[in-house]
Amino acid sequence: MAVYAYVAMNNQGKEISGSVEAETSTLAISQIRDMGYFPTKVYEKSPVSGASTSAKPAKAGGLNMNIQIKLPGIGDRIKPRQLSVFVRQLATLLGAGLPLLRSINVLSDQAKPGIMKETLSEVAADIEGGATFSDAVAKHPKSFSKLFINMIKAGEVGGILEAVLERLAEFSEKEEALKRKIKSAMVYPILVTVAAVGILTFLIIVVIPTFKKMFEDFDTELPGATVMLLKIADVFKDWKSILIILGSLVGLFIIYKFIRRTRKGSYYSDKIKLYIPVVGPLIRKTAVGRFSRTFATLIGSGVPILQALTIVKDTSGNEVIAQAMVSVRDSIREGESIAGPLQASGIFPPLVINMVDVGEETGALDKMLLKVAEAYDQEVDAAVAALTSIMEPIMIVGMGVVVGFIVIALFLPLIKLATAIV
Repeated sequence: MAVYAYVAMNNQGKEISGSVEAETSTLAISQIRDMGYFPTKVYEKSPVSGASTSAKPAKAGGLNMNIQIKLPGIGDRIKPRQLSVFVRQLATLLGAGLPLLRSINVLSDQAKPGIMKETLSEVAADIEGGATFSDAVAKHPKSFSKLFINMIKAGEVGGILEAVLERLAEFSEKEEALKRKIKSAMVYPILVTVAAVGILTFLIIVVIPTFKKMFEDFDTELPGATVMLLKIADVFKDWKSILIILGSLVGLFIIYKFIRRTRKGSYYSDKIKLYIPVVGPLIRKTAVGRFSRTFATLIGSGVPILQALTIVKDTSGNEVIAQAMVSVRDSIREGESIAGPLQASGIFPPLVINMVDVGEETGALDKMLLKVAEAYDQEVDAAVAALTSIMEPIMIVGMGVVVGFIVIALFLPLIKLATAIV
């Protein structure tokens, strides 16, 4: 027996702490849940009856008490794409009437050697040993998110695991589809940027030095544009200057990462992103759509609303939305509505606020949020297409201006010399 300290949330959403005695961490979490609490962190505090163990902090809903050593080059988490396929296949097998353990074993046998196969084998072994599906996946927090674990838990409690897995599969597939669209939209700009850098490097290293030697024999004064170009070329040919520039960029990146580690820095950097021209609206629509779909999926699966808000906060990926979720949670504790804090945050448009308000009044909040998510999926698609169409001509024109400036600056002295001779 060991003593496990815990931090948990009660039915009112307030954080509490305490300790329980149990043989394993899984049994400790079960005891905490039996008391009516939702554990957020459980760790072994001290051994009892001479047991020799060491404290291992872990988060409930994402608990991993085993020390695993991964070989270099081998990942330690299931990829989102693999997880999405697994959820869809598991839902299909359960719908066909196969028991949960049998279904997981089938998928484990089919998986290629790697982290996916290892994880599913461990999950199956835990279930066979008497653990619930949610407790088994909770031991692998890097592969299974809080969203996944809590939805599975709600499905087990409500006896609707198959339906919950269907919702999870749809959610995962749409998330992956959105990521693929954004990544594919960035392919063209990246290729243009690489081509531009290659051309400029060739001009600076090969072309401009040739012209510079030629200009040294000129008796006439070089035009200002030519002088500027030669100075810029000298900067990029000097390794010390390049190291200073690269060092400055690395320093700025480190400073940015340091600022992001603070709560205020993370909040304000995320807020600034929402107001960046052209890109800001896409970030905002993506964030609002993700919030709507995640929140709708959770409450539609039977997850308590306060718990759902905590999960949305932790998985939002945007500190502005996370702070809005804290305000919403505090508002609900006091018996108020959800719409008010969403409006006060300044990030949610009137459409979302009105739909949430109607959903609260009619008791169909999850359906309203899903409609919002679908609407914003379409808006994100349109925004990605618009951004791509805008970036293409901007980058082409920008590249043309830079190359044109170089060509003009190089040929101006020749034109000036030819004019003087004539």
